[in-house]
Parts: sequence; C-alpha cells; structure tokens
Amino acid sequence: MIEILTTGLPNTVQDLGRPGHLALGVSHGGAMDRQALAIANLMLGNDPSAAGIEVALHPFRLRTHVDTAVAITGADCAVSVGNRPCPPWWAMTIRAGETLVLEAPRVGARSYIAFAGGLDLPVVMGSRATDVKGGFGGLGGRGLSRGDRLALNTAQCRLPTGGIGAALEARRGAASAIELRVLPAAEFDAFTPEAQAAFTGSEWSITNDANRMGYRLSGETLSLVSPMELLSHGIVPGTVQVPPSGQPIIQLADANTCGGYPKIATVIEADLWRLAQAPVGARLRFSAVSIEASTEALRANRQRRRDFIAARNLMIGEQRSP
Repeated sequence: MIEILTTGLPNTVQDLGRPGHLALGVSHGGAMDRQALAIANLMLGNDPSAAGIEVALHPFRLRTHVDTAVAITGADCAVSVGNRPCPPWWAMTIRAGETLVLEAPRVGARSYIAFAGGLDLPVVMGSRATDVKGGFGGLGGRGLSRGDRLALNTAQCRLPTGGIGAALEARRGAASAIELRVLPAAEFDAFTPEAQAAFTGSEWSITNDANRMGYRLSGETLSLVSPMELLSHGIVPGTVQVPPSGQPIIQLADANTCGGYPKIATVIEADLWRLAQAPVGARLRFSAVSIEASTEALRANRQRRRDFIAARNLMIGEQRSP
C-alpha cells in the first residue's frame, strides 16, 4: 500500500493505454511518455504495461506502507527516497514508512513512478489507465488527491545493490527548439504553399492551452487554398489539426476519437514522448520524414527496450554469481 501525501489533480494512474476502442468513442489514453513508463517498469522486472503514476504537477510526495521497489523516469528532477538523493532514471528499494519526493523538473514536464508488481487497481476495457473525460479507470476515473491509498500487486523484485539505472534520455534545454518528425496528413495539399513551408520552416510555441488532450500552438497563420468543410473523421495521438484560426493543435494521449478540422501532418509515434516532456512555452520545430523513416524510428525505440532488458538481466546475473 502507498499513500499520497502531496499531489495535484493532473497527476494520475496510467499504464500504456487501452487501444482498440476508438470505434466506441474511447481514446487510447495511457501515459503521455509511454517510453518512460515502459522503461521504469522494465527496470523493476515488470511487464512494460504495468500501472504506475504519471506526475505532471510537482512537487509530489508519497509514503509506502510496505517494503517494495520503485523506479522513477521521465523529467529530470531532484528525487529523494527516505531523505537519500536518487539519480535520475533510477530504480531502488524503499522501506515501509519511507517517503518518496519528486521536486520540480529541471528539464522536461512529466515524471513516472513504477512499483514492483505495479499498482493493483481494477482493469477497465483492458487497462488501468485513468480516463478523466470518461470518469473511469485508475482511481475512480480521477486525478490523485492527498490521502489516497493505492494497493500494490505482490511481486519479487531483484535489484543490484544500490539500485539500477537507465541511460537518461537525451533532452534539450529550454533554450533549444524541440525537433519533431512528421508525416503529411490527408489535407496537407489543401493548405497553401506558403502554409506548407511555414509549418516546417518556422518555430512554434506551446500555449497555456495544453493538457493530455492536446497542445495548442502559437506561430505563423496556416491558411487553406480555399475554405473547406469536413465531416468528423478519426484522429489519433500526434494528429496536427488546423482550426479556422490557423494556429495548429496537436492531439495527444486523451484526444477525442474524431474531429472535423483539416489535418496538415501527424507527429510520428516514436517522437510523441518528446511532446510529453515539452512544458508550456517550449518551442517546437517540425521536419518532414518518409513512412520508412517513421517505421525505422519505431523499430529503434523497441530495440532500445530489448537492449535494456538484456543489460538488466546481465547486471542481476552478475550480482548473483559467486
């Protein structure tokens, strides 16, 4: 059992989401930075999809009432376990009664906490992820509050003495624009040549209107060749829509399942974690890539997971060897 001591409503229970239900109007959901949560789980020997906590509002504090192990990934922030400082992207044991504290990020926006065995919460439509819009999943379909208690699944977790870490994902400082690779979307050719050039040739800022549903951007006005009306159609995380204002909206984890704005591009799946770690005010740049490059980037992400599993197993095996 863990107890939440300091939190905010944007902090929720998440796993890797509930794909396959768009036809029912249920978004994919799950962790915004799926890569960070998956690696946190793998550090503990969990299934990558085990439920953990997504921290979008810091500081965050919890107390554990049992001996267990935790892993923290995502944003680069100061972390302490029982008043002991902890490196970023690290897994370690935590004793009953000790407190885990995550301070405000130095770089990045969202932190992820995984627990040995994962959080023990009801499975709804194949997932424990919190869907705040629908009011289901996670802890009653809501964000975490002070005093909440969450049960843990029983699990044995072997860690090397002092814990285990993963290479901190490369992150750019606030002074640099975040590079995002995109594929042209269905209505790309409906935009003027000037709009097409501006989309990839200029920088965009994330406005205050940014949450798990999507980010509204500020920058050049993107104009259509001629006005057009579209029936609502399916959209997915990464879809970049352009409303009549000409300012793009990037759909994210909790995006609606359909919409009627023209689509100029789609951020490739392998780069969605970069958006998850982009705070309000961050600057973005888009670069067009091929479908083949998008597929290869996804393969590379999956290979990094496999490489980490192999390295973890080697470290644990070496520690156990006489």
